[in-house]
Amino acid sequence: MLSFVLYVLLIIGMWRIFEKAGVAGWKSLIPFYNIYVLITKIINKPWWWFLLIFIPGVNVIVAFLINLALARAFGKGFLFGVGLSFLGFIFYPVLGFGDIAYQGPIEVEIIDSEEKRDYDL
Repeated sequence: MLSFVLYVLLIIGMWRIFEKAGVAGWKSLIPFYNIYVLITKIINKPWWWFLLIFIPGVNVIVAFLINLALARAFGKGFLFGVGLSFLGFIFYPVLGFGDIAYQGPIEVEIIDSEEKRDYDL
């Protein structure tokens, strides 16, 4: 019974996260499609990340990276991403129902090699 309640909280939290990110909440209810939407629309990673979820061993690392990127998309740090990974039934509802706003995916800026030369010693 407890696991069912925790699962329902996780589903409701995902629904709210999708809505905060500007995606229809019902898309969080469809198995596999919800992961695809989370990867491609909410955290803005390439579609092939979805395929990595199906490779044993790699899927654990990719799931961890997805949760870190989701935390960053909502303006949270590394530890919140770890919480999403290991205590998702708590952190997903906190992200969904809290006053945390979606800021969009954080992209790493690549410095042009000529700009980098200006900083070399």
